[in-house]
Amino acid sequence: MIRLYILRHGIAVPHVAPGMDDDDRPLTPEGEKKVKHVARGLRKLELTLERIITSPVARARRTAEITAEVLDLSDKLEDSDSLRPGRDAVSIREWLRTREEASLMIVGHNPSLSDLVGLLISGQPGAVSIDLRKGGIAALTATSGPTMSLEWLARPRLLRTGDD
Repeated sequence: MIRLYILRHGIAVPHVAPGMDDDDRPLTPEGEKKVKHVARGLRKLELTLERIITSPVARARRTAEITAEVLDLSDKLEDSDSLRPGRDAVSIREWLRTREEASLMIVGHNPSLSDLVGLLISGQPGAVSIDLRKGGIAALTATSGPTMSLEWLARPRLLRTGDD
């Protein structure tokens, strides 16, 4: 893999929603709106992606659907249990090593994704602390060694466009 984009899901219904399983928590209306604005910002960057892979959990899946739709990549969207909540950064890194795409976006959850960014740039779990906000994204590129280079890290407001 030459380029990897790591996108954290948007704002979701709180954990304390009565009678709702954690996996079923959807994005809030505000979360959907903000993800759409982030995706429009990503479209302006003219990303070239071979695939978007998401956690199958509702909030991540919807984030990925909105992003894929805006980027005209709905046919490139795929679910993976490797990105479910609770997966650790090391196991996600090992799964990523099996992927053959040159340019890939993954969509999932914290703390795994923030930990993954740190792991990929340092090579060591916990060596670098990154805070990937809801709807935030990190862009990494391959290096000649086992780590990746952090090209950029964006909070959602940096990518949101003013258009509706």
